[in-house]
Amino acid sequence: MKRPKVEYQITEALKQLPLGSVLFVDDFLDYGNPESVKKALLRLKEKNILVRLAHGIYLFPKNDTELGVLFPSTEDIAKAIARRDKARIVLTGVQALNKLGLSSQVPMKVVYLTDGATRTVKVGKRTIRFKKTSPKNLLTQGEISSLVIQALKTIGQKNIDNETIKKIYIILKNEQQENIINDAKLSPAWIYKILKQSIQ
Repeated sequence: MKRPKVEYQITEALKQLPLGSVLFVDDFLDYGNPESVKKALLRLKEKNILVRLAHGIYLFPKNDTELGVLFPSTEDIAKAIARRDKARIVLTGVQALNKLGLSSQVPMKVVYLTDGATRTVKVGKRTIRFKKTSPKNLLTQGEISSLVIQALKTIGQKNIDNETIKKIYIILKNEQQENIINDAKLSPAWIYKILKQSIQ
């Protein structure tokens, strides 16, 4: 039986992509209308060529002989969604603390600030929430200094201790000074002080 044209074209396109790619309906609209692309992706999922991560989000899976399908991290999925939406995102909350090594807690619900649409995406047991924010909160330049600002906001001015501040100074040694200077100006006064002191 001959495969539908859209499904065949998507299968051919997949051969050019690296295993582990996170994919969307929008990625294949050159081959057909949204409805026919959705159907083709579902058929490829039924054939175990793709794995469905969430509504409209698929994985071109990379398999490990012992572990099976290697699923992308929550961050990889969030970044892929941001790329598709041409939106900027900034990680917040406990996840920012975790990424900096300031907390061992791994939250099941991750929140990103964005200039894109507010939305919630469920991926298995994990939830990714995109929360619309003012452009100012997305003007940070440094990945590390941006995470530090969000981590400090999560801890709160009243709960910050000298031990944590020392750890933050060490973490910020891996960030470019001009990024710290730029990002400090965008943060609340008490965080500005910590960031500025880290480069003195």
